[in-house]
Amino acid sequence: MMSKEKKKVSRRKFLIRGGLGTIGVLAVGTYLFRNPIRRGIAGAIDTAETPYMGNTSSPIVWFEVTSKNTIVLHSPKVEMGQGTFTGLAQMAADELEVSMEQMKVIHADTASGNMDGFATGGSTSISSLWVPLRELAATMREMIKNKASEKMNISPEQLSIANGIVSGGGKTMTYAEVVKDVSEWDIPDTPNLKELKDYKFVGKPIPRVDLKDKVFGAPIFGMDAALPNMLYGSVVRSSAIGATYVDADISIASGMPGVIKVVKEPDFVGVVANSLIEAENAKNAIEVEWKVERTWQTSDIEEMIAVGKGEPFVIQKEGDSEDILNQENSNILKHDYKSPIGAHAQLEPNGALAHVEDNRATIMLSTQVVKITRDEIAERLGLDEDNVNIVPTFLGGGFGRRLHTPNAVQAAVMSKAVGKPVKCFFTRKEEFQNDTFRPPTHHVLKAKLLENGMIEAMEHNVSSGDVAFGSPMVPGIAAPILGADLGAWRGGMIQYGAIPNFKTISWRVTLPFATSWWRSLGLLANTFAIESFMDELAIVAKKNPAEFRLAHIQDDDRGFRLKEVIKAAVEKSGYTDEVINGRAMGFAASTDANTPCAQVVEVSIENKEIKVHKVTCAMDPGISVNPDQVRAQCEGAIIMGMSAAMFEKMDVEDGQLTPTIYGPYQMALMKNAPKEIEVVLLQNDDKPGAVGEPPLGPIGAAVANAVFRLTGQRLREMPLKLTT
Repeated sequence: MMSKEKKKVSRRKFLIRGGLGTIGVLAVGTYLFRNPIRRGIAGAIDTAETPYMGNTSSPIVWFEVTSKNTIVLHSPKVEMGQGTFTGLAQMAADELEVSMEQMKVIHADTASGNMDGFATGGSTSISSLWVPLRELAATMREMIKNKASEKMNISPEQLSIANGIVSGGGKTMTYAEVVKDVSEWDIPDTPNLKELKDYKFVGKPIPRVDLKDKVFGAPIFGMDAALPNMLYGSVVRSSAIGATYVDADISIASGMPGVIKVVKEPDFVGVVANSLIEAENAKNAIEVEWKVERTWQTSDIEEMIAVGKGEPFVIQKEGDSEDILNQENSNILKHDYKSPIGAHAQLEPNGALAHVEDNRATIMLSTQVVKITRDEIAERLGLDEDNVNIVPTFLGGGFGRRLHTPNAVQAAVMSKAVGKPVKCFFTRKEEFQNDTFRPPTHHVLKAKLLENGMIEAMEHNVSSGDVAFGSPMVPGIAAPILGADLGAWRGGMIQYGAIPNFKTISWRVTLPFATSWWRSLGLLANTFAIESFMDELAIVAKKNPAEFRLAHIQDDDRGFRLKEVIKAAVEKSGYTDEVINGRAMGFAASTDANTPCAQVVEVSIENKEIKVHKVTCAMDPGISVNPDQVRAQCEGAIIMGMSAAMFEKMDVEDGQLTPTIYGPYQMALMKNAPKEIEVVLLQNDDKPGAVGEPPLGPIGAAVANAVFRLTGQRLREMPLKLTT
């Protein structure tokens, strides 16, 4: 019988439960109000900020006090180069009343119980933990203070704390001394958090806590993982698109030197051997039967992805753009834009070290989805989830590639088969051919200008393969409810709310190869199309591109922040439409995950190639926990966006994805990097926002817009290449 007493639910938990419940309600409602509800969901997702979805019930799960009076923070967010560990340490140190030198951050393994139900991604590591982590740290501080009060026989009100030392009544105790021999703790009510002005570390450019290990080459990455008596695994992977494993002849491989066992499963075949080279040699001797339905070419993919070929979903609508834009009118502009297949091309290939014995499993790997990896392995091996311990390592690049970890499952299966630890990694060729790619896109934009140069109506049609759908992060029910893939249209909504009539249509296409999360999802391609088109409209309207955009931004909080970054970028860069000394400037802006960003680039043409000299980036992430870290994120995102916009492209040749190695897969090199990236940080929000992905949005369009001013060539397809 249920108690009549109401159970208290925190606001955070209510938001999570409410959000999950909404999906269930909408599953019914969508059949009655299909398009309006979908547009409402799309709008909510576009402006939503993902809350932290892990255990915040006890600080003891998060913090460990060592005998040396240091604090170990067990982070549920993984460090993949974005500086998360440093930002989290700053937030915790301020509320714990310890110095940065006393803070150490490590990855929380799943056995600790500290797991994020979401993932590390979406630019949420700092923003989602801004409140929960500070509350946990403040609570931990009070727990220690109260215990010190007992041990020192002094009331808590008479005690003070500084640098991990509790003082009062002429007595002192370190945190280490307070916690010694304590097995039970009382968790007090969450104390009030400090005001921002009272923080010593938040908002300051603190050096990275993981810098030393990386500079001196400490073995902290997935590929460095090692265990005693470790064996090596290698899995046969098809190079053909859409290949399904049927069977394998392992007779030769089984007897080859160093082979411990050839493991045949219903969905894969792999070799376990004494060394990596022996495992690879035996793998190459296995004759695998694959079922391949079709031999694909790039032209086939381009035809599939064309607007009009997929399934359309209206995700944004205001007014009646359709009637206006279907008229015959000389003031109506229409242009197409395209982006290619993109690889993650992260430095460290995927792989895992697994040790399965006695109904227990320990897996060491680079992963962005710690809990999901644990659950998948537990299901495959038939183990209790509590008996599977995922030990995350530092990531040698993530960018969304490590949101899928079937490689960990394969390593675990092979380890179980031989009863010893097995380390199994992709080769570089396998990594390129079996990536979960950034899908290609096709955009059709259409607009009508009034006589005064203002936009009367505008439409954006974007066709893309899936990004979020099919991922273990997104429940299967999401696709029929939402229709349009929320990752594919990220950044694709028209942000100029002062336009009286506008519409965005997302065309969903199912491609024959795996596509998924790539840093910023659809933001780079969508912003490239929209902001290039806005530039073209501004030129036809004979307006300054920045002023043209400002005139079409809605007067609300979101619009205000976007306007401010545009003004800051223009002012700091000295933006001009004029070509001066063989150089031209290009402008673009976007808002991603509630973080607006505007960029101005300065380019020239050298040896018939585009040369970017300077990028001015103005961004408003709210509170910058570590300004240097935020600037570094902007710099990294800009370089990565330039690389994708100007160089990177995967093709399909005779049923295979290519190229399969660095070099032929062109990427930006040191010589291609701008000599100067100037970052201007604004703060028009009272909390930290997204940082890692928003700066990727404008760069492609900004470069293309600058090239047009310089050469008269309008580049509407990435990678950006001059035709003459």
